[in-house]
Amino acid sequence: MAKLRSLVQIWPSFVRICMLNLIFNFKTIALGDDTASSESTCKNTNFQIFLPPPYQNISSPICKPVWHTYELRYTKNGDTTTIILSAPYTVGWVGIGFSRDGKMVGSSAMVGWINKHGHAKIKQYYLRGNKSSEVIANKGELPLNNVPAAVATNGAEIYLAFQLQTTIPFGKQPILLAFSTKHPHEHHLSKHDDKTTIIFDFSSGAKSGSMDPASNSLIQMRKNHGIIGIIGWGLILPVGAIVARYFKHKEPLWFYLHSIIQFVGFAFGLATVLLGLQLYSQMHVHIPAHRGIGIFVLVLSILQILAFFLRPNRDSKFRKMWNLYHSWFGRMALFFAALNIVLGMQAAGATNAWKTSYGFLAGIIIVVVIVLEILAYLKRSEKRSLPPNFQMDPLGEEIFPRNNQTKGPG
Repeated sequence: MAKLRSLVQIWPSFVRICMLNLIFNFKTIALGDDTASSESTCKNTNFQIFLPPPYQNISSPICKPVWHTYELRYTKNGDTTTIILSAPYTVGWVGIGFSRDGKMVGSSAMVGWINKHGHAKIKQYYLRGNKSSEVIANKGELPLNNVPAAVATNGAEIYLAFQLQTTIPFGKQPILLAFSTKHPHEHHLSKHDDKTTIIFDFSSGAKSGSMDPASNSLIQMRKNHGIIGIIGWGLILPVGAIVARYFKHKEPLWFYLHSIIQFVGFAFGLATVLLGLQLYSQMHVHIPAHRGIGIFVLVLSILQILAFFLRPNRDSKFRKMWNLYHSWFGRMALFFAALNIVLGMQAAGATNAWKTSYGFLAGIIIVVVIVLEILAYLKRSEKRSLPPNFQMDPLGEEIFPRNNQTKGPG
């Protein structure tokens, strides 16, 4: 039991170190995203070396870094818009999709790759559904003109070039970017390794590589929505639940800590939902499962806040029922909150850095809960094995009665 008590004393320091590391990871993600979006220059590239006409003759295109080291170049000539996407490449495929609502389903994409024999391939695909069989080659709604699309490699990068013919000028357009390290099999695409969705403004006449203020604001808002949601629902509320379940021997400290932590977590959760509704009103991205579960978790959180104010006395006949309600509604809220964080990352096309950071956080919380649950079980087992007149102090220390000898008359 001495080793178990030492674990109880050590774990808070361990959790603090892990949380500091998590915060550092989120700061790194934010800095990386800001660097990618605020980069003002693109690489100078001579298209005449590797692209066929008319793409090799394009000069001074508008170029904007869009994702990681992806760069999107475009130029307009009357009703024709020439688009060139460059991306890092070794094997597999790279794609750029055009969506109405920011979702993959219903969008059309240009996908390019170099096959195993060294032949360049580029095709339009219609993304009818999420399954591989529903991604249809040589179909789509992109208004391609008669100039053949082209794909080529230059060093460690691949370039996809194509022209769109439309009388309606492009404005702010949801763009999907994705890649896979597996080659297509008979023009059937393998599942992407990573993807993202951005809002790209084709109406901008500036040659700056930075995103326009409105688009940059939406990206920042989406980032804040994710960070606040993970901190509130993925960190603060689980910690408050851990305090209530495993530290009730610290009376009344556990109660005040639990209440304060959960109120702070509720504030973060409320801010997350409000940011999500604001994003929906501006981007009109239809993600019913993520939005519905988010509102459901918020309702559960509100019910937990109401339960705090309607808590019956300990000797009340309703106290046992209230305890069951409060604990199980809390567990249900935490479960659906974690599920919704995963759904939100999937819908937003989160990068691996986001997924790794949240996986690290969830893993730490699960390990802490398992350790504390084992310690609590062992403590209960020890208490059951003790004689009826044997007592334990609140910290689990055994208190043996002293054999005080009564002095006789001198």
